[in-house]
Amino acid sequence: MPAVSRRTCKLTVGKIAELTGSKLLPGSLADRCIGTIAALDSAGPADIAFLADKKHLAEMMATHAGACFMPPHFAASAPAGLAVLLNETPYRAFVTVARTLFPGDMRPASLFESGPRATGAHVHASARIEAGVSIDPLVVIGPRAEVGTGTVLAAGAMLGPDVCVGRQCAIGAGATIMRALIGDRVVIRPGARIGNDGFAYLSDRRGDREIPQTRRVIIQDGVEIGANVVVDCGSIRDTVIGEGTKIDNLVQIAHDVSIGRHCLIAAQAGIGGNAMVGDFVMIGGQAGITEHIAIGENAVLARYSRAQSDVPSGARVDNASAEWRGGEQ
Repeated sequence: MPAVSRRTCKLTVGKIAELTGSKLLPGSLADRCIGTIAALDSAGPADIAFLADKKHLAEMMATHAGACFMPPHFAASAPAGLAVLLNETPYRAFVTVARTLFPGDMRPASLFESGPRATGAHVHASARIEAGVSIDPLVVIGPRAEVGTGTVLAAGAMLGPDVCVGRQCAIGAGATIMRALIGDRVVIRPGARIGNDGFAYLSDRRGDREIPQTRRVIIQDGVEIGANVVVDCGSIRDTVIGEGTKIDNLVQIAHDVSIGRHCLIAAQAGIGGNAMVGDFVMIGGQAGITEHIAIGENAVLARYSRAQSDVPSGARVDNASAEWRGGEQ
């Protein structure tokens, strides 16, 4: 059985040193060919690994890897035959190599490999599809939808009426997109739900009456949205995800939320309706943000934390029991 990830190129150890700004330990073979990445304890002669701390020193000493990044102070413990690449930030260098070897693995790809449009896809006659779009079986594209060149729609993805998807995007298997404007180079992973009605009701003695959701979701360029993420459409204003923001799996983003540029949001976080999140905010796993509050730019919400009133720019809400309440934790 072939490897899950197909390598698209090979690099010599010498080229890797040049690519990452690493220093090759004397005696290491600069012309050794590296084809893939692996952990120290499972690597083989064509693999590259990394050592960042002494916790894994024993694994490095016993590794069969062809090459390994490590800080200089670990070099004396390297086994004979291992090509050692000295680097003060070994994991960063390792990621650089991984991205070079496997550029296609950073976005969903066609599951059918059938060319521009597979048999079994359903594309409305009024939809506008630019040249170079890959459409898998069971994809549904609704009336007046638009899809830009270089975009991949994996099996079972659905675009509703008037949805616009930009260029060089990747829409994962089974993802559904309604009432949305998607920028360029956006990655939406399998099972994501974009543009559904939000959870908005008016409750009184006559029961719970749903509030119409009349606005869109706008996802700006370079955003990545994980598997099974839900982004609700807006009610009185568009729900907006800012440029370059990365959202992990299983995140809930409610209606009318505005998220700034280059934010990082970890799995199972939840953001309540009408919340405003500034640029460069980091939100940890299972953190919660109450509706109608603002999170200032560069703020950090640790995992499990809760923000129940506005959080100032640059503030940090820490630990499992923390609640931000107007300046008190």
